[in-house]
Amino acid sequence: QVQLVESGGGLVQAGGSLRLSCAASGRISSFEYMGWFRQAPGKEREFVAKVWWSGGNTYYADSVKGRFTISRDNAKNTLYLQMNSLKPEDTAVYYCNYPVRAWQAGDYWGQGTQVTVSS
Repeated sequence: QVQLVESGGGLVQAGGSLRLSCAASGRISSFEYMGWFRQAPGKEREFVAKVWWSGGNTYYADSVKGRFTISRDNAKNTLYLQMNSLKPEDTAVYYCNYPVRAWQAGDYWGQGTQVTVSS
């Protein structure tokens, strides 16, 4: 079993920054990706970014590339998403997910954290 708990969402003006955190516990494999998905009102949940848990490879959706940075701290078992140059279209509930294979979400989800970007 894996437990994921997100934090760090909030309200920010366009152009601002936020950092999301996801505290992970349970059986996390070093040989899997952990990542972020988001769901905007009236839209399907979509892939945002993923990182190889033992370090190295990262992948991003085109819509966030160059603005968002995914990282992890293995010692703290915590996943991060640094979001810069935020746009109103980034408004969504952001979810931590494990394991992310290709662009597909795995079985484990956090509760979600709301990010609202005002124009």
